[in-house]
Amino acid sequence: MKNTLPFLLAGTFMLTACDLALAQVPAVPAGDNQRPAVAIPGTATDDTPRGNAKLTGVVVDSTTGKPVEFASIALINAQTKKPIDGTVADDKGQFTLNKLPQGEFQVLISFVGYRNKTVSSVKLDRRGDVALGTVKLAPDVRTLNEVQVVGQQALVEEKVDRIVYNADKDVTAKGGDATDIMRKVPLLSVDLDGNVSLRGSSNVRVLINNKPSTIVASSVADALKQIPADMIKTVEVITSPSAKYDAEGSAGIINIITKKTTLQGFTLNVDSGVGNRGSNLGLNGNLRTGKMGFSLSGYGRANYNVRGAFANTQQIFGSNGTTTTEQSASTRNQGVFGQYTLGWDYDISKNSAITASLRYGARNNTVFQDNFLTKTSGLYFPVYNARNVKTDDLSGTVDANVDYTRTFAKPQQEMSISAQYSRNNRNNNFIADILSATDFSTIASRQQNLNDSYNQESTFQADYQTPIGKNQLIEFGGKGIYRQVESSFRYNFATGPNAGFQMDENRPGNTLNYDQTIGAGYVSYTITTKSKFTIKAGTRYEFTSINANYSRTQAGEQGAAAGEDLGIPSYSNLVPSINISKALKGGKTIKLAYNRRLQRPGIQFLNPNINNSNPTNITQGNPLLSPELTDNFELSNSAYIKNVYLNATLFYRRTNNEITSVRDTNTTSLGEVANPTLPQPIRTTYLNIGRQEAYGINLFGNATLFSKWQIGGGFDAYYASLTNNSTQAIYRASNAGWVVTGRFFTSLNIKNGWGLQGFGFIRGKQIQLQGYQGGFAFYSLGMKKDMKNKRGSFGIAAENFFNHPFTVRSESSSPIFAQNSTTSLYNAGIRANFSYKFGKLSFDQPQRKRGRSVENDDVKGGEGGEGGGQQPAAQPAQGGGGRRPK
Repeated sequence: MKNTLPFLLAGTFMLTACDLALAQVPAVPAGDNQRPAVAIPGTATDDTPRGNAKLTGVVVDSTTGKPVEFASIALINAQTKKPIDGTVADDKGQFTLNKLPQGEFQVLISFVGYRNKTVSSVKLDRRGDVALGTVKLAPDVRTLNEVQVVGQQALVEEKVDRIVYNADKDVTAKGGDATDIMRKVPLLSVDLDGNVSLRGSSNVRVLINNKPSTIVASSVADALKQIPADMIKTVEVITSPSAKYDAEGSAGIINIITKKTTLQGFTLNVDSGVGNRGSNLGLNGNLRTGKMGFSLSGYGRANYNVRGAFANTQQIFGSNGTTTTEQSASTRNQGVFGQYTLGWDYDISKNSAITASLRYGARNNTVFQDNFLTKTSGLYFPVYNARNVKTDDLSGTVDANVDYTRTFAKPQQEMSISAQYSRNNRNNNFIADILSATDFSTIASRQQNLNDSYNQESTFQADYQTPIGKNQLIEFGGKGIYRQVESSFRYNFATGPNAGFQMDENRPGNTLNYDQTIGAGYVSYTITTKSKFTIKAGTRYEFTSINANYSRTQAGEQGAAAGEDLGIPSYSNLVPSINISKALKGGKTIKLAYNRRLQRPGIQFLNPNINNSNPTNITQGNPLLSPELTDNFELSNSAYIKNVYLNATLFYRRTNNEITSVRDTNTTSLGEVANPTLPQPIRTTYLNIGRQEAYGINLFGNATLFSKWQIGGGFDAYYASLTNNSTQAIYRASNAGWVVTGRFFTSLNIKNGWGLQGFGFIRGKQIQLQGYQGGFAFYSLGMKKDMKNKRGSFGIAAENFFNHPFTVRSESSSPIFAQNSTTSLYNAGIRANFSYKFGKLSFDQPQRKRGRSVENDDVKGGEGGEGGGQQPAAQPAQGGGGRRPK
């Protein structure tokens, strides 16, 4: 994902930012409405003749060393104090002034949120260029033209096309994973199992450093748990993506940017932590000499002592009366996660560069459900069933990419070519020990479900952008994605505790092969007017062809029978988008956006595996699903009011052909080795029968007090209306209601490197088509101490320390069943963290322009796990014996 912010702001800043800097020259009285004679950089304001001198430099933040994008630079006559020339730094903080006269001058550098920097006695002559090198701007608290600036970087920032959460400023998240970060990002909601939704929709595409990964395609919740919070720099939320992004992700795109560097020198970071529910250790090294850079990172995390419990009551209404089933179990979760990345970049020339990276991620997660007791009433006498279930979820993911970028003499003119290969192998298996009904301790028989799958993507992408005149930009490009998905499952059973497993003839095996080819092209046009309007409009065309087949494995067969073509037709989509923003007086901005998005089903919705680890609640995917289509509208307004930043957004979203989770009763008995008289189970599957409308408001803001104390937060409220067009009475349903989410954070910097931070989050009842999911809350407090040399830090954080346990209640119903569940989570935790940096970086060489990269945004992930292979763990009582994605 190439950041479009530089061009979107360029038209406005080139007309105003330099004036803001020049307005600070002492010759111009404070508050005077007059502006210097120069309004456009590169034009002299006095009678000084032009020359051939050249002035260059790089502007960086004095505290973080990061470039200050679009800082204003003014060249001042040392004698007359009049401005001679001016310009605006680019997105890397670099600036250049050409054709300057001879003489002695001053250089004034300024930007919102920083103290003005004056470089005195700059002598220019005809002999050559003058390089100022690195110029450091110090943060400040001042009011410039009614815009409040602060002394420390805000946790939340707004840019032209996205909202940015600065995760590296969050001290409470150290030692956690990306799930902990996501809970604090405005507009996002994360449920108890790590499934992310944006404005109430789980149809969100997640990118890592602007790139897709097949691990995200398998499960967003799983992917987030493999990304260490310590390595996340920012999280970007793009609610109205432009045409250059894939059409997938109907609610929007989330881009996770990890910490990295391309500066000169060598560094090695060590991050570690230990707590009552998990420990972590990470190493991150960077080496850059001359035109070449390397990075190598490794991270490991262990989870333990993660406990919970659930209780579930369900009723099935049949022709012979009502059958009631009551279930309860205790749960344990443990696992090990690892991620390793090797990166390389090389500056081929001043205007071209190549980058490559190889990443491998691994997970080994085990969930135990102990004393899983089922009582069925309504028959002649109560029937009891007891079991212990062990679920193993193992996966390995490889991501490899190569990106080439070429820039040209014109600013913003760029060409890029990218290629990526990604593959995720996953084994999601369970073994159930079915206990004797006489003592509930002796193993009478065992059941095994083996579910092997892989998701592989090969992608090639080319993009080009070029300016038209001084205030317009055109972008176009093309992309091809070849995706291969396979899911193979089978059931085995054994008698007694030690006998070998053999194929279960009542449950034939199945293999799904699902190949998808996507060809796409886009064009996008941006214009910035003198009246401070920025308009970005474009359209994208995507053609999708699918070749899918599945085959069944019968008892006694070594392999699957010949495949049966599912006959899924090809389809094409034209998805337009338009974004309009207007800069108003007093630091206010108003935006209006529309886009159409589509959402293809991922493997977790397609997988036909029948997960019956809980025989009364089974799940099964549907390989015949087609994509959803969503229209999004939003109107937002942001403003600085004294020292407070506020943002308010109204939105409306309508989705047709929605992939909806529906429940019914299974009409065919699956059979049970130990107890074949169990009643028909409730089955969860997915259909394209839904329609959803949602409209609401997002409010959030932050403020900095005394340059050291930040407070902020907000709430999201929307009214959701869900219905479907099913002709079958058992599926026909509708539901509506309000969903409210709120968050609060505070951060205080104390003397001598001490800092405190607190966070709270709460979400109300979540409306679903056949019921609701209960609300929940999270909160945390943290303390951090930086060492004197800023090379290291240590801290402590605690979360949910008053909850023991935390309880969530949910329910669902239809004409044929009713279900109520209670989930208890013992998630109080405390952890200590330590980090230290070895080595040194310098700014001896200017940073090169970062290239574009592959961005596959086109698969519906979502509610955790692999559709038929996993049960949505946010509702554990439905699949009490099911697998919980972690």
